[in-house]
Amino acid sequence: MERNAIIEKVSRTLIEASSTFSESKIKAYHNAVDTETNESSKWVMNTLCDNESAARLNGSPLCDDSGIPHLIVDIGSKRLLSGETLDAIYEGVREGLRRLPGRPMAVLGDDMQRIEQCAGLDSKSEAVVPTPLLLRYLSDEPETLRLTVLMQGGGPEIRAKTYRVFHNHSRKTVADEIVMWAKEAVSLLGCTPCTLAIGIGRSHYEASALMLQAMADGDYAKQNDFEREITQRVNETGVGALGLGGDYSVLASFVRVGPQRASGVRIVCMRPCCCFEPRRASVEL
Repeated sequence: MERNAIIEKVSRTLIEASSTFSESKIKAYHNAVDTETNESSKWVMNTLCDNESAARLNGSPLCDDSGIPHLIVDIGSKRLLSGETLDAIYEGVREGLRRLPGRPMAVLGDDMQRIEQCAGLDSKSEAVVPTPLLLRYLSDEPETLRLTVLMQGGGPEIRAKTYRVFHNHSRKTVADEIVMWAKEAVSLLGCTPCTLAIGIGRSHYEASALMLQAMADGDYAKQNDFEREITQRVNETGVGALGLGGDYSVLASFVRVGPQRASGVRIVCMRPCCCFEPRRASVEL
C-alpha cells in the first residue's frame, strides 16, 4: 500500500479509537441501564452514552485524558512488514494525534529530567510517542496485515497490577487473587463502570502483552465462565458508576491465558479499564 494511504488509514483509526465505543460496548451499556437499580448510576451510564454519541459525531476525544497510543500488528505468512511501512504507521499516529487533537502529555528533558518532570511538557499533541509495538503472527490468516490502536489513559495505569500468584493447582485460587486486586482497584478508580483486562502468562512481559491482547480482542457479548465469574464477584462491591453505588461496577472482564510454565506461580496482569476504555479500533493495511 502506498505510504500516504497508510498514513491516512492509521490517522483515521487512531481518531476512531479515541472517539467511539464498539457496538458490543454500546449494547452492554444499554443493557446495564435497563437493569440498573440505582438511579444515579443509571443517569451516569446514559450520560456516558450521550458523550460517546457527541464524540463520534465530532471525531473528538471521549475523555480529556486522550491516552497513550499502544499499537498491535497482526501479520500473516504471506505479508511483509518493512521499515518503510512502520515509518508510515508511526507518521499516521502522529497525524491522528494532531487531528484529534490528543492532549499534550510528552515530558521534555533527558532521562532524569523526564523522571522528575522538571523540564516541562511539549506543547504538540503529536509529541506523545507510542509504546513499543506488539507483533502477533497469524498462521491461519496468511493474507492479513492488521493494525489495532489502543488509547490508554493514566487512571487505569495507576490502579493496574502485575504480580505473581501461587496457583496451588487451582483456577479458583487464581480467580480469588484477581478478584481481590480488582475489588480494591475498582473502588479507587473513580471512572466506573470499568472493564477488567487480564493476562495470565509466564513472565511479567508476557502477562502484560496478554492483557493488551485481551483488551484488543475482548467482546462484551461473548464472556466465558471464568470472565463472568470475575465480573459478578467484583460487582458485589456495589461501587457502581462513578462510585455512586449500584449493580454495575464492572461491565465485563476480558481474560487472555497464554502458555504456562511448570512451576508454582502464574504471572497475572490486571488492568481496570475506565468507563471509556478499551478505546480501540483496527484497520487492514
